[in-house]
This record gives sequence, C-alpha cells and structure tokens, in this order.
Amino acid sequence: MKKRVFVIVMDSVGIGSEPDADRFYNAGHNDVGSNTWVHIAEKNHGLSVPALEGLGLGDLAPIQGVKKVKHPHSYVQTLRERSNGKDTLTGHWEMMGILTENPLVTFTDTGFPKELMDELSKRTGRKLIGNYSQSGTVILEELGEEQTRDGSLIVYTSADSVLQIAANKSCVPLEELYRDCEIAREITMKKEWRVGRVIARPFVGTDKTNFKRTSERRDYALAPEGRTSLDDLLDNAKEVIAIGKIHDIFAGRGMNESMHIDSNHDGMMKTLDVVKNRDFEGLCFVNLADFDVLYGHRRNPLGYGDSIEEFDKDLKEILAVLKDDDCLMITADHGNDPTWWGTDHTRERVPLITYSPSYQNGRLIPERDTFGCIGKTVLKNFSVTPSENEIGDPIDELLGD
Repeated sequence: MKKRVFVIVMDSVGIGSEPDADRFYNAGHNDVGSNTWVHIAEKNHGLSVPALEGLGLGDLAPIQGVKKVKHPHSYVQTLRERSNGKDTLTGHWEMMGILTENPLVTFTDTGFPKELMDELSKRTGRKLIGNYSQSGTVILEELGEEQTRDGSLIVYTSADSVLQIAANKSCVPLEELYRDCEIAREITMKKEWRVGRVIARPFVGTDKTNFKRTSERRDYALAPEGRTSLDDLLDNAKEVIAIGKIHDIFAGRGMNESMHIDSNHDGMMKTLDVVKNRDFEGLCFVNLADFDVLYGHRRNPLGYGDSIEEFDKDLKEILAVLKDDDCLMITADHGNDPTWWGTDHTRERVPLITYSPSYQNGRLIPERDTFGCIGKTVLKNFSVTPSENEIGDPIDELLGD
C-alpha cells in the first residue's frame, strides 16, 4: 500500500482524439485529429521536458523533442473518457467515479435567454451588459469601461458550460458580486439553464489599458450527482487535500482541506510543500488550470509550451523528494488543442503517468476506457470499498509492484 497518493491534473493537456471525436465539434469542425500534446510540440519546434520524458511520456505519442526511454519507476498509459462531454467538471467527476450521460448545457452561440437575464437583473438590482461568449480579458477591453461608469454587471459565457459575472471592485463590492453569483447559481438550477459553473470575476483598474482580473475569483459549481471516490476516502478516515480548483469542481464535497492557488507554479509549490512537510494517509488532488484558461482557450500554443516546460521544472523538484511509499499520478481532464478550430475544448484521450520510487517494473501498459480507473485504483490502494454508482476498475499494475 502507498501511504500518500498525489493526483496532479494538467488541465486540458490531452494526447489525441477519442474514437468518438466525430461527435464533438469546434466552430463547425469535429475534433477528429486534435492532439494537444503533439501539436503544441510541433508549433514550438520541440518541447524540453526532461522530467516527463524520464517518466516515459515518449511512449504515448510522437511528441517532438521527447525521446522514448526506459522508465522502471513509472507506468504510462492513455485513458478514454466514457462520459458524454469534454469539460472540466465531467472529466474530474469521471476520475472519481461519476458517469455523466447528459452533457452540461452551453450558451456559446446564443447567449443566455432573455427570461434568465431579466430575472437575474431584477434580483440583483443591476443592469446587465454583455451576454455573449468571449475571453475574460477581451471582454474587459470591450465592456469594462462601461461597467465601471454605470455599475452594471458584465454577464458572459465561453465554450464551457458556464455563466460568468465580471465587475470592477471600485463600483461593485466583492461581497455583493459573490451574492449576485449565488443568485445566478440559484436561477440556473432550472433544468434548461443548468450550467456547470457560475463564476465571479472581480477586476480592478481605471480603463481598458489597465484593467486586471484579481485572484478573488469564486466558482459556484454543480455538485456531482452521486457519491465519488473522494466521499469514500473521507468516510473511511483518509485525508483528502484539494489544491487549486478541486474544491470548486466538487462543490467542496469529499475533502477535509483545500488550498487556493494563483498559478500553475503556485499550485506546484504548494504541492511540493505538502510532499515535503505533511505526514498523512490519503489523497492530495491537484488541478492546474493555467494550461486551459491562459493558453488553450486563447489558442496560444507558444505560451502553452512555455507553461508545460515550467511545469516540468517544478515536477523535477517534486520527484526528488517523493518517498518509497508515495505514488504520483499525472493526468488531464480533456483536451484543448490550441491549433484547433474555435476556442472550445477538444475530445481527447488523456495521459496517465504513474510514478513511485518503489516501482521496479514500469512500462507502457494498455489504454483504459474510462478516467474512473484513477479513483478506483486509489480506493483499492487504501482498501476502501467504492460506492455502487462509481464506474471504472482498478489498474492492477499500479498496485502490485
């Protein structure tokens, strides 16, 4: 048994289109042929990721700059998503056993219905502007000055199942913005408006040349429908430490501690601190969102590549201090190929790289047909019985070495 398990999600770093990618679309084009890892490496004329290369990343795809090497201390494989979606919530929920059969509703092409907007305006007492799909930084350039002048609320969406509300702290106090988002969450529990997340997006600045989003973002996410592996762990006296968006993704359920982060690097440093200084039995579950938010949705393969290389440097520090009874799993929740059509996620397989200093027979092992094998493997490691609704099977190779 491994005493401590660390699961790090490189948000959106997929590794090749799924067999059913022809059913999922970006800007009128299906996702067949998308490959976040491979296409980023090509656009960067190769990636320098020695830590990931040493763990066997090169076995998973022809990634420019990454060689195939022997890796006795790590197992590598790909996972397919069984849920009907390609977003953050369904990906993470499936890792912990939840099958999502009905995709979350989106308003990317249409904006939100007039009835929803009218109710939100009436209950918040503020004028609403925007109501279209846009990047969070671009929408501040387009509407931030108007919002700051009249104290309205900028309501917008994206390719995700999300309703976001942005407001300048100079005219809408932070606590009021949070209350407004709580109202929006209540309104959007209606079946046809049921978005996965409502997000508060406070910003500061005096005009479009200096508007800047703050780190006081707050997510109001749907709770998973059914028990998760996190619930099982907590109910069996195992610790569950959440770092990054994990708290928001699971609506605070199934964890006894959570940490906010400001960036991927901050998340990796907080994880490093847990590895070095925390003696616990259980799971540390980490989400690193910059890959997706800052580079994938903005179709910036060069920035995405730099971010992956920064992650690899931080990973080297973590690998150096892991103990024999530790296990590290590195994966993703979907794809977001920045060379692809549109700005949406891409329906892709994800890598699963599992490392422990005590492994001696590491190698490439077969692909699995669900992300749910992650949670089931963690549960079996701790001899915890999964809830009946949870999908997936344990990966025995990761448990017997």
